[in-house]
Amino acid sequence: MDEQIEAVLREYEQRLAVEDKLMRELPPEQLRARIDELLIPIGASTGRFLHDLAVGAGAKRVLELGSSYGYSAIWLGAAARETGGRLISLDIAADKQAYARDRSKRAGLSEFVEFRTGDAVALIAELEGPFDLVLIDLWKDLYIPCLDAVRPKLAPGAYVVADNMLEPELFRADSHLYRDHVAKIADQTILLPLGSGIEVSRFA
Repeated sequence: MDEQIEAVLREYEQRLAVEDKLMRELPPEQLRARIDELLIPIGASTGRFLHDLAVGAGAKRVLELGSSYGYSAIWLGAAARETGGRLISLDIAADKQAYARDRSKRAGLSEFVEFRTGDAVALIAELEGPFDLVLIDLWKDLYIPCLDAVRPKLAPGAYVVADNMLEPELFRADSHLYRDHVAKIADQTILLPLGSGIEVSRFA
């Protein structure tokens, strides 16, 4: 990681430190009501894992489902720069993507990251595959529909990584449904206790 990227990641970490305290203090119903205001990012350990996975796999076509405020796009965009590839990041919230786009530009990654705004399942239908790596990190009830939509567009040996499999607790029921579903269709899948918990699945 160069200094431009590191500087942007530090800004995200500073914002996260403030929000982590808020998340611990808010009752579940208030947290759910304010969830759209919060980063709830994949975190540094998961970001580094995704970066290294993408680089190690030589992933040139990377898809992110859920840009949010752009933290994971920095890690995946940096990986795309190393592989000579490109990240496409989808989100329904234009304001969040504007924030993400600005951070991506400041990190020097604009050339390698493309943001598209709209309904994820509908946008997936418009995209041309194949994709070498997919990160699923949007509203949790959309994980299964998004996986089913993107599955025909996966390259042989592609990885699909789903975040928030263990935390926050309010998402756990949806996470269990996703893990049961992906176990039936992936060639290999494993739950890793990185960050908020990630399910890493490989499709032959």
